[in-house]
Amino acid sequence: MDSLIQIDQQVSLWINQNNPAALDGFWSFVSGVRIWFPFYGFMAGVIIWRLGWKKGLAVVATLILGLVITDQVANLVKDGVMRLRPCRDPWMIEQGVRCPDGIIGGLYGFFSGHAANSFAFAAGSWAGLRLNDRKGRYGIYGCCIMIWAAVMSISRIMLAAHYLGDILVGSLFGLAVGFGLAYGVHWILVKAKV
Repeated sequence: MDSLIQIDQQVSLWINQNNPAALDGFWSFVSGVRIWFPFYGFMAGVIIWRLGWKKGLAVVATLILGLVITDQVANLVKDGVMRLRPCRDPWMIEQGVRCPDGIIGGLYGFFSGHAANSFAFAAGSWAGLRLNDRKGRYGIYGCCIMIWAAVMSISRIMLAAHYLGDILVGSLFGLAVGFGLAYGVHWILVKAKV
């Protein structure tokens, strides 16, 4: 396990240090959670418009539930695992990790709530639309929203808030929650003949 942690530290350090300083503002902007609330609201409107109010509200409710689940589980795991964030880890600081925004977040970072939330939203919204709307396939939306989730997640390494391993685990957890809830609500809607 120690060798895996060391590899994770070294790879994350390499990614962080090879990020041009000119992009620091971009990564800070992308990583900001509050800027995405209007996007979430817009997507909720699109989902309700495309699916109708019954199916649309059901999908939007599962998206909200997915965000709550991923956020709370990430916080519980962080407090249980207690792995320092790169910007708080003495070894990473000694190696020259770049912290463009200073120290971000709490003391611990495993696993990334940003990655879990963004991938849960991406998977849940894409699958929710694709499964419940017979008019469209949403392939372009699926590609775009997954790229958005990946960029949001990568921003956390660039800002030294998370290691690559934190991002990978958070992303996988978010995908599982998003797809699981989307398929679950689809099953309920089919059974209820909505």
